[in-house]
Amino acid sequence: MLLALLQTMRPRQWPKNGFVFAAVFFDRKLLDVSSFLHTLAAFALLCLMSSAVYIMNDLADIESDRQHPTKRLRPLPAGRLNVNVARGAAILIALGSLFAGFFLSWKFGLVLLGYLLIQIAYTFWLKRVVLLDVTVITAGFILRIAAGVTVIDVQRFSPWLYVFGGFLALFLVLGKRRHELALLGEEAHNHRAILKEYNLDLIDRMLGTVTTSAIVSYSLYTFLAEGVPENHAMMLTIPFVIFAIFRYMYLIHVRQEGGAPEEILLRDRPVQVSIALWAVMVYLALYVLA
Repeated sequence: MLLALLQTMRPRQWPKNGFVFAAVFFDRKLLDVSSFLHTLAAFALLCLMSSAVYIMNDLADIESDRQHPTKRLRPLPAGRLNVNVARGAAILIALGSLFAGFFLSWKFGLVLLGYLLIQIAYTFWLKRVVLLDVTVITAGFILRIAAGVTVIDVQRFSPWLYVFGGFLALFLVLGKRRHELALLGEEAHNHRAILKEYNLDLIDRMLGTVTTSAIVSYSLYTFLAEGVPENHAMMLTIPFVIFAIFRYMYLIHVRQEGGAPEEILLRDRPVQVSIALWAVMVYLALYVLA
């Protein structure tokens, strides 16, 4: 039962909460022990809160998940996890992480509460509203970035990173929608009702717009944002962002992947290398060459 509960908490999706480290990294406080520990605590609480949301989502989607070729194997739709146990765990984890969040910082606690509320709205209403469904998920990622800002004393963090982070998150969300449409075909709406409002042509057009916006917003950040080095060294990181995005598009369109972004992050070597090199270049630009 405990193993089934842990699987339902989806620890493999916890890397998504890494968005919370954006503030401490780009504000040049990564080496400040206090700031890093506060961000690490925020990351842990976000993981717990997101796990409570995942349990809640699985409880709400048991029947539709049973129509999905892979999600039907999850503990709740497969019957390996008791519904009452899952419901109790979701409530305890959500309340516990929320209490700890307000203890860490009242601003962080408010962000965590906002994240929980929009996720509840998504689960029971907004996921059935076309376009708002992907927008709300994107808002969750932006709140993760905001959470990192609330737990440290920011001085150089630029709003451009909210813009880029939002477009990047929307890119991943649309890629997941495309994968579901391509995988399930005409039966896609049986798994996720909102998919009847989408088609591959619309998703591809939206992906094209969002991809361009993500690259442009990051590029503008590297030489327009306040707080970046005046020597424009941050512009050297742009090619790595472009390659990572293009690689992900290749996986979506050619290999028909993208259903689980966290799986690609944990498995695809070119994506891992490009992200690692990007992180090294950003560190050099902000911490060494500045």
